[in-house]
Amino acid sequence: MTTASSPSPTSGSAPAGGSPSDEAPQPSAPAPTPGRWAPLRPLILRLHFYAGVFVAPFLLVAAVTGFLYAGAFQAEKLVYAHEMTVSVGETKQPISQQVAAARKAYPEGTVSAVRPSPEADATTRVLLSGVEGVDPTHTLAVFVDPYTAKVRGSLEQYGATGALPLRTWIDEFHRDLHLGENGRLYSEFAASWLWVIAGGGLVLWFSRRRAQRKVRGTSGRRRTLGLHGSVGVWAAVGFLFLSATGLTWSTYAGANIDELRTSLGHSTPSVSTTAGGDHAGHGAAAGSGSGGDAGHGVGLDKVLAAARAEGLGDPVEIVPPADASSAYVVKQVQRSWPEKQDAVAIDPATGEVTDVLRFADYPLLAKLTRWGIDLHTGVLFGLVNQIALMLLALSLVLLIVWGYRMWWQRGRGSAFGRPIPRGAWQQVPPQILVPLAAAVAVLGYFVPLLGIPLVAFVVVDVALGEIAYRRGRRTYGKAA
Repeated sequence: MTTASSPSPTSGSAPAGGSPSDEAPQPSAPAPTPGRWAPLRPLILRLHFYAGVFVAPFLLVAAVTGFLYAGAFQAEKLVYAHEMTVSVGETKQPISQQVAAARKAYPEGTVSAVRPSPEADATTRVLLSGVEGVDPTHTLAVFVDPYTAKVRGSLEQYGATGALPLRTWIDEFHRDLHLGENGRLYSEFAASWLWVIAGGGLVLWFSRRRAQRKVRGTSGRRRTLGLHGSVGVWAAVGFLFLSATGLTWSTYAGANIDELRTSLGHSTPSVSTTAGGDHAGHGAAAGSGSGGDAGHGVGLDKVLAAARAEGLGDPVEIVPPADASSAYVVKQVQRSWPEKQDAVAIDPATGEVTDVLRFADYPLLAKLTRWGIDLHTGVLFGLVNQIALMLLALSLVLLIVWGYRMWWQRGRGSAFGRPIPRGAWQQVPPQILVPLAAAVAVLGYFVPLLGIPLVAFVVVDVALGEIAYRRGRRTYGKAA
C-alpha cells in the first residue's frame, strides 16, 4: 500500500566515524511537503479496496446482465420480426378497424392501450390487460397488419418501451434477478456503491500519476494495476452516470429522490383527464384504461385525428378512459432523440381536446430524469447508445477481474490477498475528518444501501481491530 510518508530528516553533522577535519556534508534538500489532502489517500485506498472486494460480485452480475440487456434491443427485432414488421402496403386501415380485428381474435381482457403503426413497415399493437395467464403487471400485445387488419400474433409486453418476452426476461434479471421486490435490493446496492468505487479509483489513480508520473514496470502486479487504472479512468464518467441514473428508480434512494424533486416542484407532470383540469403530479392517473373500452364515445379514429391536429406525430399511444367521467389520453412514446413526450386529453363525448401537456414545459429535473433513464436503458441514441453501454459493461467486468487479480498478487499467491492495513482514518486531520464524516452521514441517510453497509463495515472493522489488538497484547505479555 502506498501511504503518505514523512519527510526524511536532514543532518549537518559529520558522518559517524569521521574526523573533525573531514568536510561537512551538504544538507540534503528537504522532502516535498505532502499536500493538504494527502492523508486521505490511505483512507480512500482502504475503502476502494474493501468496497471492490465485497461489492464486486454484485457489480459483476449487474454488468453481465446489463451487457445482455443492451444487446436485447437488436436481438428482439430479429426474434420477433414476424410480429413486429409487415410488407409495406398502399393504405393503412382505420385504427378502429385494426382494434376490432384484434378484439375478434382475442376477445378476453380489456383494451388498455393502442399503439398505431409508427412506421411504414411496423405493425399496430393493441394492448390487452386482465388476460388470463398473463402477468398482471404485463399486457398482451396483439400485433395487427395496418394495411390488411389481419392479426399476426400476440406476445406479452412490459414497460413503456414495449419490451417483448426476450428483453423483458433480461430486464427483470438485471433489475431484480427474478426475485421480485426483494431482489431489487441487489441492483440498488450495486448502484449505491459503483460511484464510490469509481470516484475513489479516480482519486487514487491521479494521485499516483502525480507522484510517479507513470506506472513503472511491465509485469506482475504493476502491469495489472496499469491496466486496471487506465481502463478505469476512461470508463469512470460512464460508471458515475450509470450509478446516478440507476438510483433514480431504485426502491429506497429512488423514493428519496422523488421526494426531493416533489419538494422542489420538479416532479414529472401528467396530462389531466378531467375537463379543464391542471396537470397532475408524478404518479397521478392519466387514463389507465382499466375501466374503459376502446370503442365507445366518438371512437378511436376521431380521437387520433384530434391528437394529430395538436401536433402529436408518431409514435403515439392511445389510452381509453379509465371510467365514465374520464377522457381519452393520447401521448407520444418516442424515447429516442429528439424525445417526443407530448400528451393530450380528449373528451370521449365530443372529441374536443380538454388538456395539453408539452414535454417542453416539463420542469428541468423532470427532463433530466427522463433523459438520464433513457440513456441508461439504451434508447436515447439507439444503436450507438446500446454499443456504448455494452462497452461500459465489458469494461466493468475487466476491471473486476483485474481487481481480484491484484488482490491475489498482493498476497503472493496465498488463498486470500493481503488486506490494506487498518488505521488509515487516524492519519486524517480532524478539520477534514469531521466534515467528511458529516457529509457521509447525510449521504448515507438518503442512499441507505450505501450508508447501512458502510456503518456495518466500520463496526466489524473496529471490532476485528480490537480483537487483533488484544491478542497482540496477550502474546506480547507472554513473551515478556
